[in-house]
Amino acid sequence: MTSNWKFTRPFWTANIVELFERAAYYGMFIVITLYLSREVGYNDIWAAWIAGGFSAGLYFFPPFSGAYADKIGFRKALIIAFSLLTAGYFGLGALPYKSTVIPSMILIMIGGSFIKSVITGTVAKETSKSNRARGFSIFYAMVNIGSFSGKTLVYPIRLELGLVYVNYLSAAFTLLALITVFLFYKSQVTEGVGKSMKEVWQGLVRLLKRPRLLALILITSGFWIVQHQLYATMPKYVIRLVGESAAPSWYANVNPLVVVLTVMFVTQMMKNRSALTSMTIGMFIMPVSAIAMASGRMFDMNGSDFGFFGMHPVAFMMIIGIIFQGLAETFISPRFLEYFSLQAPKGEEGMYLGFSHLHSFFSALLGFGISGYLLERFCPDPATLSEVEKLTAYDHAHYIWYVFAGIVSVAAVALIIYGIVTRYIDRKKAVCRSSFAVRR
Repeated sequence: MTSNWKFTRPFWTANIVELFERAAYYGMFIVITLYLSREVGYNDIWAAWIAGGFSAGLYFFPPFSGAYADKIGFRKALIIAFSLLTAGYFGLGALPYKSTVIPSMILIMIGGSFIKSVITGTVAKETSKSNRARGFSIFYAMVNIGSFSGKTLVYPIRLELGLVYVNYLSAAFTLLALITVFLFYKSQVTEGVGKSMKEVWQGLVRLLKRPRLLALILITSGFWIVQHQLYATMPKYVIRLVGESAAPSWYANVNPLVVVLTVMFVTQMMKNRSALTSMTIGMFIMPVSAIAMASGRMFDMNGSDFGFFGMHPVAFMMIIGIIFQGLAETFISPRFLEYFSLQAPKGEEGMYLGFSHLHSFFSALLGFGISGYLLERFCPDPATLSEVEKLTAYDHAHYIWYVFAGIVSVAAVALIIYGIVTRYIDRKKAVCRSSFAVRR
């Protein structure tokens, strides 16, 4: 029994640097649109598109970065990754100019794409059949601890030092990870194994030619479009309506907390139901989340004074909405991966799962892009408003969340239709196979 808890030094090293990397990433990303607008000078629309493109790249490139990491070895790949991340985060803070911020973000995007594949690859290689499940549970815990820690530290740094220093904090985390890799990481020999870049690209092309998988990716993007608003819309929305005392990074932490507390219960509860059924339930929870977020502004305009510890209605209802969002995620995320893997051709499950996060590629681009236009229309930057305009500029700010409620509602209905159509196709194929067998 105790041997199941014994892991190699590379395993623990990989998990520790994963914690550092997640703290760095989420600490920066929760305020990225604020930083791009306040410090760099982009308007809401440009800030949203830049942040969305950055996030989309992080979800698109890991299969390709992973293939390269397989060729050069995990240790070299991690050294490259954390060197790029440290340079990128430091550059983002030290050079807050339109001519330099995008190159810094590209460095972070490339470095981060290595981490996603190399760390999970290390966990897989450094565990055995007897302790692999436990190894990945430790990895998942490290991801959430890192995410929670990074976002927790952002609030006091933003208020006391300023947004620039959030990037320096992220650079310090990744520099610490780089030193840790140099001193302690020595993995199994991996050089020269794995698929080539050409093979990975061919796998992506084959996936995109499968209508069933492509439709599922596009439909579930509706859920992730709303999920991305924790980073695209929420920080600016609550600060503009509540004031600088608002703590959007702390509110966002409610999401992983809810997921960790409920995912096992929800998975157990839904174990006898199909993956599509579970995902559909989650999709219909998401409009409730968006409407809860919208209701905070309505309570505020009506003069309602409620909430724990005197919390502003907008902040309080934002947290309620995020609770529903986390609950929806527990119905969707685990079962999506299960369903997606079952649609992959035999022997290509690993490659197909490498592209399973394409929904986040599409939803990051669309979610952030839509957010920029909605913020400019309904919740504009106060620095662009006159004193007279400020009196009425935010009267309809909550309309933003109605738009996202509509998007995910359409996606939920589309998922029901998808289930009906795919079951019909499967039954028809089964009948054809039976008829063919009888004729033979």
